[in-house]
Amino acid sequence: MPRTAKQHRKTAETDIQIDLNVDGSGLSTIDTGVPFFDHMLTLFTKHGLFDLNVKVVGDVDVDYHHTVEDTGIVLGQCFREALGNKAGIVRYGFFLLPMDETLAEVAMDLSGRPFLSYHAPEKMEAIGGRAGVFSYQLVEEFLRAFSSALLCTLHVEIKRGRDSHHMAEAIFKGLARALDAATLHDPRVVGIPSTKDVL
Repeated sequence: MPRTAKQHRKTAETDIQIDLNVDGSGLSTIDTGVPFFDHMLTLFTKHGLFDLNVKVVGDVDVDYHHTVEDTGIVLGQCFREALGNKAGIVRYGFFLLPMDETLAEVAMDLSGRPFLSYHAPEKMEAIGGRAGVFSYQLVEEFLRAFSSALLCTLHVEIKRGRDSHHMAEAIFKGLARALDAATLHDPRVVGIPSTKDVL
């Protein structure tokens, strides 16, 4: 069965459409109205080998917060829908990703229980220039929304790092690789990978 999903969510603050293919090849069309966030979702797709189309119309004239958080919600819902009952998957995924001076650790369990543990330097500089300034704090907001909607346990930690751009990029790439590993089919797994027989 193809593991695909399509979601549309409209609120007073955002209008979001996402098409996802978990078993893709890294193709993406991303337009959130937030250039740096587009960059993060593009590399997330590339390194996770998902196919992803994202179109967002948000109140970016007010702030980027609603767009980033709501996109995390809808993307998490898409993965949850596409994975179904999670029969036959590995379930766990983790990755230690270096990017220059930065080292990011991402570990996840597609447990059916939403939880985020996030450890990273605080009061980091915003990212961006003429294209728009992206608050580094929004990375955590995205991760919280995504893990809550997907119902996964997610641990993210910056082991070392100084540059905001590098830390954000390492996190999104590490998330992609961990999620790719967790969603892989393992032919040895019979049914749901849990002694409770439900995830």
